Amino acid sequence: MKTILHKADTRGDANHGWLHSKHTFSFANYHNAERMNFGVLRVLNDDTVSESRGFGTHPHKNMEIISIPLEGDLKHQDNMGNETIISEGDIQVMSAGTGVMHSEHNNNPDKPVKFLQIWIIPNKQNVTPRYDQITLNKADRKNKLQQVISPNADDAGIWMHQNAWFNITNLDKNKAVQYVLNDAKHNGVYAFILKGDATINGQALNERDGFGVWEVETLDIKADSDTEILLMEVPMEINS
Repeated sequence: MKTILHKADTRGDANHGWLHSKHTFSFANYHNAERMNFGVLRVLNDDTVSESRGFGTHPHKNMEIISIPLEGDLKHQDNMGNETIISEGDIQVMSAGTGVMHSEHNNNPDKPVKFLQIWIIPNKQNVTPRYDQITLNKADRKNKLQQVISPNADDAGIWMHQNAWFNITNLDKNKAVQYVLNDAKHNGVYAFILKGDATINGQALNERDGFGVWEVETLDIKADSDTEILLMEVPMEINS
């Protein structure tokens, strides 16, 4: 088993006034040669956007872009004709492929919106751009794993162009679950603690810590307090 630990307070910090972003991996003006990615997981930004502010229209290409709202409502618009709102409990996936233009804004005039912005390097280049979102039943993650992303369009959750699986679990204190990798030969898991405290394969973790594990078949997860955890199983080799 190999591991890497990223404590919450070691992340890059970018405060633009209207946007406060914590970067687990190198992004924009934050560059750390030792924190470029975890396999095909290239970006993990923990963003807070002020009331009625947001990201103006901008381009992306050949990237799988995932947005997971944690608090508030996020308005999405793109040049594919989509105009949607995503809220806590929703998940959004956009395949940039050959190129897409989009914007994301806080749809709330009276409170900030908090969300995770995640970029995954795809296993196919220059695909037709697409947009998708779903609303999840949060009860399905109570003291168990809820699959929210997979490579398969007919599987639970939403799909993307990569051999990757995301799960979320919401555990009561002292509850435990085991995660079994779908592809232990090629993949690792990056665990991100959304709330609370947990121990994963013997490593104690606190809120907003990130913990990467690979060359392993299972993760044993125990809640040291009421906790919510995002598990991202991704290929460790970039082969797009």
